[in-house]
Amino acid sequence: MMSSTGITSPALRPATAADWTAIESLLTQAGLPLDGAQEHLTSFTVGDRAGAIVCAGGLEVYGDTALLRSVVVAPSQRGSGAGGLLFTALANVAQSRGVSTLYLLTTTAASFFARRGFIQAERATIPAALRHSREFQGACPATATLMSLSLT
Repeated sequence: MMSSTGITSPALRPATAADWTAIESLLTQAGLPLDGAQEHLTSFTVGDRAGAIVCAGGLEVYGDTALLRSVVVAPSQRGSGAGGLLFTALANVAQSRGVSTLYLLTTTAASFFARRGFIQAERATIPAALRHSREFQGACPATATLMSLSLT
């Protein structure tokens, strides 16, 4: 599918162990935390364009809530619509797993997620299970914005 920028959309698919090096590189380039990401690789989705991973994102599912994490788009692909497609795919995966509320922490993409319906939330309101995520245990700075989205 061709985006409004004339760039062909990436093919989205579940991540495999072979994708980790490319995901790690994208996360590092974007300054996003690696801590705990590889442990949840089976819940990642990647966007592949011509054999190259150009976007990735994952879920940490805790019952009926999930943490959306490590959403990243290669610099050359930003503005192409790949991030929006990736988010939609991840939200669909979450819903198929019975997730009713998505949470995320961000230091740079609050406006991107707000355009997709996320609202700012207070850390005191997160479900206890989410507090076990490495992102809440220090991988993300305390200054990161917490956001939530109801999927119901």
